[in-house]
Amino acid sequence: MSQTMRVAEITAPGGPEVLRWAERPMPRPGAGEVLLRVRAFGVNRPDLLQRQGSYPPPPGASDIPGLEVCGEVLEGDYAGTSLRTGQRVVALVNGGGYADYCVVPAGQCIEAPGSLSDVEAAAIPETFFTVWHNLFQRGALKAGEHVLVQGGASGIGSTAVQLAHALGARVWATAGSAAKCQACVELGAERAINYREQDFAEVVREGTDKRGVDVILDMVAGDYVAREVRSLAEDGRLVIVAVQGGTAAGFDASLLMRRRLHITGSTLRPRDAAFKSALARSLEQQVWPLIESGRVRPRMHAVLPAQDIVRAHQMLEAGEHVGKIALSWN
Repeated sequence: MSQTMRVAEITAPGGPEVLRWAERPMPRPGAGEVLLRVRAFGVNRPDLLQRQGSYPPPPGASDIPGLEVCGEVLEGDYAGTSLRTGQRVVALVNGGGYADYCVVPAGQCIEAPGSLSDVEAAAIPETFFTVWHNLFQRGALKAGEHVLVQGGASGIGSTAVQLAHALGARVWATAGSAAKCQACVELGAERAINYREQDFAEVVREGTDKRGVDVILDMVAGDYVAREVRSLAEDGRLVIVAVQGGTAAGFDASLLMRRRLHITGSTLRPRDAAFKSALARSLEQQVWPLIESGRVRPRMHAVLPAQDIVRAHQMLEAGEHVGKIALSWN
């Protein structure tokens, strides 16, 4: 086995051009870890934030960006898992995904769905782990409830729309163009709101006879929060997973009391391996059958060779994508 590997490293905080291919020593798995030969990896907004210098890796994590991969298990500590050498898996990694080899806690690996290609499989972990935990565990979305997914054409949004629809929820979504709204409908939303042309809060209140929706998945925060609080039904839940619109959010706090609302949120990267492993097992049991049956699959916007990592960041930063961008070593 080679003693070095190819990696895309961040040379300094800045734009996509600061990414540079380099060689580094091959990582070695420790206790509870496995080594993967990476076949494909996904690109996500946290990678952009890390590249810009505003989302540093947690202590002990690799400084190489990349949070999701599809790869082949080569060696490591398989104790307590069903992993085996040569198995094709997807993995939520703590960093280091932009490389042709990667070390990951064994429990964060799941056998790759046989119905998906390597690049499709690599586009699963970051969005599916995030959506499953936030929308269904923290947000407690149930069949028959109404959910509003902000940014329904994004990687997170397209996953949330599909999963919510497949599990029996009634899905509303926002997007920034007519084409993206149409994509949301194709993914399972019964109504898509162009936020550049309409106030989603007004549309939701009118469309639900002023009742509101039961759950909102939000990636914007900022001044969206006040309108989202007004858009929730009694006992509604607002789940915030990103703050693209800013961290300051003023809203009518009396509505929380009168309507018994819940506001929550999370970020996965700092959570420990035990938490992420438990989340992986939940996905494997409850979501993988939906993928294998074809009811849910990652919506791919672009598939690029690994060497085009700068272009991938440029595409994601431009915000014109619908679904996911992934890169392949093949």
